[in-house]
Amino acid sequence: MKKKVVLAYSGGLDTSYCVIYLTRDLGLEVHSVLVNTGGFSEEELNQVEKRAYDMGVTSHKTVDEVENYYESSIKYLIFGNVLKNATYPLSVSAERVSQATAIAKYAKEIDADFVAHGSTGAGNDQVRFDMIFNILIPEVAIITPIRDMQLSREEEIAYLQKHGVQFNAEKAKYSINKGIWGTSVGGKETLTSNQTLPEEAWPTPITSTEARQITIEFKQGEPVALNGEQLKPTEVIQKLQKIAQPYGIGRDIHVGDTIIGIKGRVGFEAAAPLIIIKAHHTLEKHTLTKWQLSWKDQLSAFYGNWMHEGQFHDPIMRDIEAFLANSQEFVNGKVIVELNPHRFQIIGIESGSDLMSNKFGSYGEMNKLWTADDVKGFSKIFGNQVMIWHKINKGEN
Repeated sequence: MKKKVVLAYSGGLDTSYCVIYLTRDLGLEVHSVLVNTGGFSEEELNQVEKRAYDMGVTSHKTVDEVENYYESSIKYLIFGNVLKNATYPLSVSAERVSQATAIAKYAKEIDADFVAHGSTGAGNDQVRFDMIFNILIPEVAIITPIRDMQLSREEEIAYLQKHGVQFNAEKAKYSINKGIWGTSVGGKETLTSNQTLPEEAWPTPITSTEARQITIEFKQGEPVALNGEQLKPTEVIQKLQKIAQPYGIGRDIHVGDTIIGIKGRVGFEAAAPLIIIKAHHTLEKHTLTKWQLSWKDQLSAFYGNWMHEGQFHDPIMRDIEAFLANSQEFVNGKVIVELNPHRFQIIGIESGSDLMSNKFGSYGEMNKLWTADDVKGFSKIFGNQVMIWHKINKGEN
């Protein structure tokens, strides 16, 4: 019997090469799997499946990971207001973790001898996939033809043509990776430090120009309604994306440190993630205490960095998730957002848990809970230790 290999498959050039190489050169029984994290239409999924069978896979499986991706990762990225380097909502980083985890699970289900992916040796994905496979299915050997043989795109195309598989030799100017939590865009400009992407590079053209107000409702930190319509959180994300992305909102270029130690740039459009994170953060500033916000910032920064580096399965991540989830009990209410071309503005919030309640006083005007003498005594005691330090060490009276 032939040995089984599970191939992480997208239908692109690299994974198409892998199908032919694994079946014809290595003589393996290839079981391709596509993990959909919100980036494929039904028609696209059917096309990918047909192409896989046409090239000779033994079986093809599509795993719908959208809801689990939200529950296991996106939810906590919202709770933590995670933007890597204060910019990037981890659109691809978290997606790859979810995909690699689902592929490892499938390899275990069918008792595969090998697992394969089409990553090159240049980026983060090779580490994320390899590491998660080593953690979850250490007994399954990993095959990475493109990386191991250092193949160029031209060499891959020539190999496929030799085996009767036609592939468009015209390389697209921009590489696009779409998922529910944002779309990445790479091109010649992102390989530089001084250029930005041109208008034609962005997948969504700007067609909305009139200012528009929307409301997002959160319940225990999760987005549960858009403009008064109760929805699943994934539906809120998808509907908000359709509304806001045509404004050109959420376009940016992220500059960051790769896992392998080099700097990298990538363009992205992520209107819904950025609006939801900023709206959620605003609601938190009204409903959480000073030290809840402070510790959340610190833990969330670590959580985002560790997620970016593929370390989702480290148990510390479950500990931080427990903290983040517990902090969301009173993060309830509506956030009003105004959309305009290329920008959005948080107008305000409505919440029964708003700590800015005027029952206790109005900032800069008057209070209702203490007297002037209370503040005088508090101010003296609050600075007491620092006053003593200055007297002893600075000789100040």
